[in-house]
Amino acid sequence: MASQEKQEEAPQQSQQEAGGPLTVGWIKAIKRQYQWAKQDIETYPYVWASYGVVYGGFGLWLTYRWRALRKLEDRVRILQAKMRERAKEAEAAKSAAKAPSGGNTTAKPADNAPSANSTSTKSSEASKSP
Repeated sequence: MASQEKQEEAPQQSQQEAGGPLTVGWIKAIKRQYQWAKQDIETYPYVWASYGVVYGGFGLWLTYRWRALRKLEDRVRILQAKMRERAKEAEAAKSAAKAPSGGNTTAKPADNAPSANSTSTKSSEASKSP
């Protein structure tokens, strides 16, 4: 009985040292799946070749479209940067044009130009007199 227990412990210790029973189970499952795929590919080569052509072509098309989109985004970023730069220049030119170049900074309205208050008063007076 003691010899049987020692024999059972020896494989368990080697499994734990090699990565445990879970690791061995995963490795076996992967090897089994690989063997099945290899046998299926050898049995039906034209089917697997058609998968390669269809999905490979689809992958190439997606790659092409992805790169085209990235190039477009780069061009848009460059144009946006140019537009920001031009807007800053236009704003600087606008503020420079508004800035007075002489001594008097206050502008007086012309005497003959009607102000906003005078027109509203005239219209209210016109509505009162029949």
